[in-house]
Amino acid sequence: MAGALPATPPTTAAPTTSSPAGNAGSGGDGPLRGKVVVIDPGHNPGNFAHTREIARQVDAGTHRKECDTTGTSTDAGYTEAAFTLDVSRRLRTLLEARGATVRFTHDGDRPYGPCIDERARIGNEAKADAVVSVHADGSAVGNRGFHVILPADVRGGRADTSAIVGPSRTLGEWIAGRFVRVTGSAPANYVAGGTGLDVRSDLGGLNLSTVPKVFVECGNMRDPRDAAQLTSDTWRQRAAEGIAGGVEGFLGR
Repeated sequence: MAGALPATPPTTAAPTTSSPAGNAGSGGDGPLRGKVVVIDPGHNPGNFAHTREIARQVDAGTHRKECDTTGTSTDAGYTEAAFTLDVSRRLRTLLEARGATVRFTHDGDRPYGPCIDERARIGNEAKADAVVSVHADGSAVGNRGFHVILPADVRGGRADTSAIVGPSRTLGEWIAGRFVRVTGSAPANYVAGGTGLDVRSDLGGLNLSTVPKVFVECGNMRDPRDAAQLTSDTWRQRAAEGIAGGVEGFLGR
């Protein structure tokens, strides 16, 4: 992992209740009181029935790109969209227990989407202290592990990430460090040179963000061993705890 990894904070148990999508969950007492976190569950279970709508081209900052995609799935048919909602809801519960005000980009409560430009806009308009987009990858068998995607320094069109590159990298480093320790998963062996930190300039959700934001690819759904983790209720809770610990470390500096 690039750079020194901070010490692991204690894991906080949390109830399973959660706030509705689109509305900020009320922050309470805790180390993240006063902080706003936007969680972006990748894709949407309804996307499969709306392929025409999600194929519509939207502004990705420096280029145009499809509104959204269906995401990937395991060989057994467990979809990335189902995975991201599950982990995101667990993450929301953990962050609210730490006192954060949490907002979702969606909670599976709309027919499809939102589009990538709207996902970025939700975080920007919330003036979020951190945005985490939850995903799982769809790579080849044998490609294992997680990675965190960071925004590149992109300036052009509607994109200007110059102000968020540094803090987004710090957020990503905190999450990667916690994810390793809590889940036991290693950084991906097929991307980013084994660092677990992948810088990309092609993602509208990052290019259009004006607040610190990262994507977390929690594992590879197409690899049987990673898929066994991603479909495990226990492991998904650990994934949420790893991400929550990273967010807490970043915001509590």
